[in-house]
Amino acid sequence: MADKKEKLKILLTIASVAAISIFITARLVRRRRRFNQRRPQIPCYLHSEIKPPLSFKRVLADNSYSPFSHFNSQPDSVNEKSPNLTHPYEAEIASLMESPLLQFSKIPMDGFDVKMDDSYVWVESQSQLSQLAQVLSEQSAFAVDTEQHSLRSFLGFTALIQISTEKEDYLVDTIALHDSMGILRHVFADPNICKVFHGADGDIVWLQRDFHIYVVNLFDTAKACEVLSKPQKSLAYLLETYCGVAKNKLLQREDWRQRPLSDEMVQYARTDAHYLLYIANCLFAELKQHDCEYSSFTDDKFNFVLEASRRSNLICLQLYAKEIDGFPGQSAAFSILSRQLNGQGAAPMPGETKFQDLVRRLCAWRDLMARVHDESTRYILSDYAIVALSEKVPTTQADIYGTIIQADLNIDSSNLSSSVPSPSPLVCSHWIDVHQLIQDKLGNLEKFFPVVIQNCLGPNGSCPLSVFNYALLMNSSLKLDTKSVSKQNGFKNPRQVSKKASRQLFIQKFSCKSPVYHNCRIYANDGRLLCYCDGRKLEWYLRRDLAKLVDDDPPAIILLFEPKGRPEDEDNDFYIQSKKNICVGCGEGNHYLRYRVIPSCYRIHFPEHLKSHRSHDIVLLCVDCHEVAHAAAEKYKRRIAREFRIPLYVRKVVDSNQAPIISGSSELTDFKDSGVSPLQLRTAAKALLRHGPEMPPSRHDELTQIVMRYYGGREISKEDLERALVVGMSPHERRRLEKKNVYHSTKVDTLKEASETKDDIERSITDNPSTCSDSGVTTACNDMDLHSSQISETKSVCEVDTDYSESSTPNEIADSSCTRYEGNTSVRHNKKLSLLGHGPHGKQVVDHILNECGEEGIGQFCQRWRQVFVEAVNPRFLPGGWDVMHSGRREFGEFSVYNPAKKGTDGS
Repeated sequence: MADKKEKLKILLTIASVAAISIFITARLVRRRRRFNQRRPQIPCYLHSEIKPPLSFKRVLADNSYSPFSHFNSQPDSVNEKSPNLTHPYEAEIASLMESPLLQFSKIPMDGFDVKMDDSYVWVESQSQLSQLAQVLSEQSAFAVDTEQHSLRSFLGFTALIQISTEKEDYLVDTIALHDSMGILRHVFADPNICKVFHGADGDIVWLQRDFHIYVVNLFDTAKACEVLSKPQKSLAYLLETYCGVAKNKLLQREDWRQRPLSDEMVQYARTDAHYLLYIANCLFAELKQHDCEYSSFTDDKFNFVLEASRRSNLICLQLYAKEIDGFPGQSAAFSILSRQLNGQGAAPMPGETKFQDLVRRLCAWRDLMARVHDESTRYILSDYAIVALSEKVPTTQADIYGTIIQADLNIDSSNLSSSVPSPSPLVCSHWIDVHQLIQDKLGNLEKFFPVVIQNCLGPNGSCPLSVFNYALLMNSSLKLDTKSVSKQNGFKNPRQVSKKASRQLFIQKFSCKSPVYHNCRIYANDGRLLCYCDGRKLEWYLRRDLAKLVDDDPPAIILLFEPKGRPEDEDNDFYIQSKKNICVGCGEGNHYLRYRVIPSCYRIHFPEHLKSHRSHDIVLLCVDCHEVAHAAAEKYKRRIAREFRIPLYVRKVVDSNQAPIISGSSELTDFKDSGVSPLQLRTAAKALLRHGPEMPPSRHDELTQIVMRYYGGREISKEDLERALVVGMSPHERRRLEKKNVYHSTKVDTLKEASETKDDIERSITDNPSTCSDSGVTTACNDMDLHSSQISETKSVCEVDTDYSESSTPNEIADSSCTRYEGNTSVRHNKKLSLLGHGPHGKQVVDHILNECGEEGIGQFCQRWRQVFVEAVNPRFLPGGWDVMHSGRREFGEFSVYNPAKKGTDGS
């Protein structure tokens, strides 16, 4: 009997659990039905619009979150798992960097016809493409350019390839031949054929992304311009200089998907490649001429041809990689929020705000919709619209549309094509998603987005399936499998996946190309070792007959005069130690960069005898250690700025003609409301000069108000804009601007004239509100304790311009170039310093330390920076004798170029 009761209890329990499960399931089903019933099925706009990429049968880079698979040349198949992102032709490219094969066709320079005829070949069938491959395989060189389309595509795609040989121009329709472009793969990878590009950085990775085409043996005419130190390296400059041909860059923004192409577009496309071979021949001849001219210098010869080839083929080593965020739209949201905080001049608010949360939601939704519909994010919803929606939080469909339209009207026409509808068709088709996002009715996005994907791409989805979004449907969970992505690519952070290839390129471009330390020796005339140095320093003494060579391997010299100082004078043996060419942090020896322990913005203002020929504070670091050290240095700069109360950046500048009016005003707000950031001023003036007539009126007025604040609110002219463009620049920066001729409408004479009038400009610089006591200045050097991690927050600095007083006349004020702090206090500004960086900050900090503490204070300041470096990097491979307490002082000998007496003689 007891057993029957026990069985009955078990059966009742099972039945109860089943009933509850059925009840819960039924409720979930009803809830989903109600959700789907409430959500009207609006037809997707793509059903009525045919996009050319939808005809592609296979794409190498889809819109999913999976990493890109590169081509594997051995065997001829796709490498599904490439943990090291190895370039399939790395060995061939490395060989070309050492022994270039630049076998250009011998085009007669004088007989080249600059007039381009109407003959060209339009390649749109597979048979034509095979014939082109055969023709190219017989060439020693051919020129290439590509035209991309990115507005109506998530990753972008190659819409046209222009190829020119010595005899013919070919325009390859890569839309019609997208699935057959692999026919050209072996030609582009042939190391015996030189491919001529101009500015190939983008073209190289685009060809990999779309067709698995890898370029081997590249000659980039832009890199040749760099080696030859040309004033400009743009293709327009080369066409004008060597061929007398003008180029209309506006056609670059045309929709290259359209077929047939207009006559103007065909002419533009052909021009990009038609003249490249001739230009390459001209540049190659100049490179060889430079090599011949410098051939007499057998030691440490710079080979121009080899360097141009090396820089060009470094580009070939780039590898395409998708940008993978930790969550959809994460990078875009961070960028928008950062711009908002910087624009408002406010510090980041602690915690999560509703505005920030809504920006992240909209960016995530936009990223997902862009992938599903294969559209660019800027086509779907602009950053300005996201900010406006997050601020206003509209509640109706009409309000949503109106907010987006008003935000898009404020966008500079140079940044967004006028052909983009506002709101976009996608927003109109999926406005309910936007409404629910804004009203925060969706809850957890990770749970909602799979539902959105099913609604778009599922069995009853409203959007068409394609090769671009099919992988998204197969894995509809948007909680990214970051662990598998990280493991596959060998990174701890998934965001680093897309950075690995660019990191390798950065190392190849910017790391030291030869050993830094030659460990050559210099001996005094009594035979005592003075220091280790590089070969150039030995040559300096030998050319002037100040020393004689006593050893060849490694080189060593003995001085023929009595040197001014000895290593024991400094009580430091750092300079008599041989040094290894490795990272001092981790010991990496394959690559390294120079790193300045004491930032240049401070060191450049040190007295000559404390900075010249001082190698102690320049160390070698690998890229990773360099990044850590740089981040710590930037953080400590901000600490220095707080300690001395000297801002890192110039906050405001004011025209000298308006400064007397402002300073003489009885209202403090007049001064605060005037002036503008020098960088903001330059950006606004540049935009108005370039695109002023094309801008929407609201945007034009906004930028005009920025420039007017610099001129005290008065009306401005074109000449005022041209002068504003160079405000805050150092003489070196202004010379570079003249040399590059940044904007064509402004003549070089105008820049020179503006440079001359800069002496008449007074920069009134205002930082954040703080108090600078007139009763005295607290010394910021007396308590520089190196072993204490705390810095007193009570220390402040204010350098008063003694030439400025209340009795000064307006002319005297305008003629004295001064920097203005806290509204009324002025400090003298060095006109050779750029106001666009940390230069003024470093100058004022160093001047204050010298005034208050002398050179001993500079020594303590250097020690603080060395301590920052040691704590950040924890270096384990520092050279012998390197010390935080190192003294940087030195004496200059009779023959030193830094000897004050010798400088005075040279000057006279």
